Amino acid sequence: MIEEGSKRGKAMVEKRQLFMEMRAQNFDVIRLSTYRTACKLRFVQKRCNLHLVDVWNMIEAFRDSGLNTLDHNAEINVSRLETILSSIYYQLNKRLPTTHQINVEQSIGLLLNFMVATYDSEGHGKLTVFSMKSMLATMCGGKIVDKLRYIFSQISDSNGVMAFAKFDQFLREVLKLPTAVFEGPSFGYTEHSVRTCFPQQKKILLNTFLDILMADPPPQCLVWLPLMHRLANVENVFHPVECSYCRSESMMGFRYRCQQCHGYQLCQSCFWRGHANGPHSNQHQMKEHSSWKSPAKKLSHAISKSLGCVPIGEPPHPMFPEQSEKPQDTMAHTVQPKPVANNMNNTMLMSSGAPTPTKSVLESPSRLDEEHRLIARYAARLAAEAGNSTVSSSTVSSSTQCPPTDLSFNFDANKQQRQLIAELENKNREILQEIQRLRLEHEQASQPTPEKAQQNPTLLAELRLLRHRKDELERRMSALQESRRELMVQLEGLMRLLKDEEQKQAAQTGGSPHSSPSHGAGCSMPMPIRSTSAGSTPTHTPQDCLAGVGGDVLEAFAHGVPRNLRNDLLVAADSITNTMSSLVKELHSVDDAAEEEDNNMRNGGLRDRAEAE
Repeated sequence: MIEEGSKRGKAMVEKRQLFMEMRAQNFDVIRLSTYRTACKLRFVQKRCNLHLVDVWNMIEAFRDSGLNTLDHNAEINVSRLETILSSIYYQLNKRLPTTHQINVEQSIGLLLNFMVATYDSEGHGKLTVFSMKSMLATMCGGKIVDKLRYIFSQISDSNGVMAFAKFDQFLREVLKLPTAVFEGPSFGYTEHSVRTCFPQQKKILLNTFLDILMADPPPQCLVWLPLMHRLANVENVFHPVECSYCRSESMMGFRYRCQQCHGYQLCQSCFWRGHANGPHSNQHQMKEHSSWKSPAKKLSHAISKSLGCVPIGEPPHPMFPEQSEKPQDTMAHTVQPKPVANNMNNTMLMSSGAPTPTKSVLESPSRLDEEHRLIARYAARLAAEAGNSTVSSSTVSSSTQCPPTDLSFNFDANKQQRQLIAELENKNREILQEIQRLRLEHEQASQPTPEKAQQNPTLLAELRLLRHRKDELERRMSALQESRRELMVQLEGLMRLLKDEEQKQAAQTGGSPHSSPSHGAGCSMPMPIRSTSAGSTPTHTPQDCLAGVGGDVLEAFAHGVPRNLRNDLLVAADSITNTMSSLVKELHSVDDAAEEEDNNMRNGGLRDRAEAE
């Protein structure tokens, strides 16, 4: 009795531990219930280390535990549930490297108590099979499309059509998760939840099911589910932008841009808490950004989009064949070669323990794309070979009744293939971590330290002034380059016009080629001038045709006396070149001055440090 009482007391302490830790995170200050619910469930997922277990590994654990042979309404006691969770976590530690092993006993205790508190609030000591499958398939790691495909296989009939009664049962079970984290008033189950998801459809197939649940926005009762996956994807996304409220010079996670206030951006912490300042209001529409694009990338994307090189929109999920998804937990019915390869990569990234920068490293550098394609292709080939061997072995067993040793042989072969894939994933993860470490060192070395700013504030202000002057000169040089380009185009047109007119006059009069040009020919050549007079109706004087062109060119055409127009045009071109040369010299002088100020500031910091020592 004493031992049983101590166990019960320990279970109560473990049950309170997870909720006390979640309350310490202060998620209740988030004003939007959707973000508040997603953050709480993401915390539970990471605290129980469920984010490290991929959905396909979870399905395999269901099969190995024999749950695929049980009815959905069958009940299992807490001791068997603990055995199943132990198998899941011990298999996870076998896939993880030795440096990222998890505390299996602690993870089992936290998850077991959370599941009992969620699905056995009355204290019967039993859970249904469908409750356990729904919870673990929802809270584990992996892609949301793979989770929804598995859930559809559990709630559809033999013809691949969703049964509304089973989907209603799924909503009852999955909506107990928000209730468990005290968000039941916002996302609790109601009798109308099914019809809010499918208001008009009568026959729901797989692709329709995915379209509705992965739409933007999704059904209101499940709006927290895709947001929880987006939170996992942006936890390590870096935005080199200053928050307009807290003035933080960088953002991690989501970034929110106001659609009414120009240049007003908030980090996810300030937006979730409803902070606003200046002319901005919480009533303004905000756009959520989950990635950062430099101005150069934005410009190239805009150009590609305008030229039709970028597709207008991509479907939220691949189109699957409309065939029956049998309600079984066998990998042959749910796992396809391509999704296996993709999820292998996801498992590789998530298996490194706590959230690391490997996710952003995988998405950002283009030089790693080829390596990931090779790994995905190799994993897909292994999965295809495994599928073929499973099909062939099942065919032989049905025709000749082979002994069970063939099944164990296939299982061992699949196990060896998974071990080989795990070794490749570990090696690739080490490469990704090394690349991220070198990148962080480079960024830290390139950023100025606050000690220099405190030691030499005057020099730093002068340096900023010089850099500002440099930016102004660069903008001025860009404008002059554009003007020079336009003038050169005009000069080329005038040269062609002059040559044609000389040949025409020589052919008509037989006299000197330097005769005055006729009025009609002098106004027939269009000039690419940016000024407003370029679109006016031309008259019969050469001066009007040269509106917007000054200097030696205008002077060359302003008199009726024949002149050497070729030399005048060359003089005009030389004057433009001299102007550009002087501007470049001035820009170089500013660069030299800025570099000299940097050296002075660095030497001054070293001198001050030496004097202090």
